[in-house]
Amino acid sequence: MGHRLSRITTRTGDDGSTGLGDGSRVAKTHPRIAALGDTDELNSQLGVLLCEDLPPRIRDLLSAIQHDLFDLGGELAVPGWHSLQESHLLQLDQALADFNAELPPLKEFILPGGSKAAAQCHVARAVSRRAERQLLAIEEAGMAGSLAARYLNRLSDLLFVLARVLNRHHQVPDVLWQPGRHDAGKA
Repeated sequence: MGHRLSRITTRTGDDGSTGLGDGSRVAKTHPRIAALGDTDELNSQLGVLLCEDLPPRIRDLLSAIQHDLFDLGGELAVPGWHSLQESHLLQLDQALADFNAELPPLKEFILPGGSKAAAQCHVARAVSRRAERQLLAIEEAGMAGSLAARYLNRLSDLLFVLARVLNRHHQVPDVLWQPGRHDAGKA
């Protein structure tokens, strides 16, 4: 991770390839690059969420997660390098337990929505699930092997819970799924 960007436009990717941190080049359509892109998109979605009115402890948590995701991106960019540790998973588990303890039990399925912050949290959750699927695909192909997919799985669960917490913070109810609602008017 010793290289710093001094020039953004290199034109080396004009041929449809991109460089990895170990100096190798792969197609921009390579599954590793797709996973890196999904992780970057997730981090960007969290950046948008951080623009919202958030309780300080959620803001601090999401800021720390952004750094973890950048480290995860580093793992994807440098084959064989690992930075995520079990302690990262434990931190997510603890946050999940703490925030979930504040919520009433969920008795209904909920739809993404409610407050703007909660809706943005749900978008980040969905992107986290996609990034997790992409990471699992490259792990199955033997191109990665770390805690990254497990981290994203826990993160998506945490983001679901945080969406509920943010709706309560903004005093907006969760949007409850109404099964068969579309068919209710048909007879």
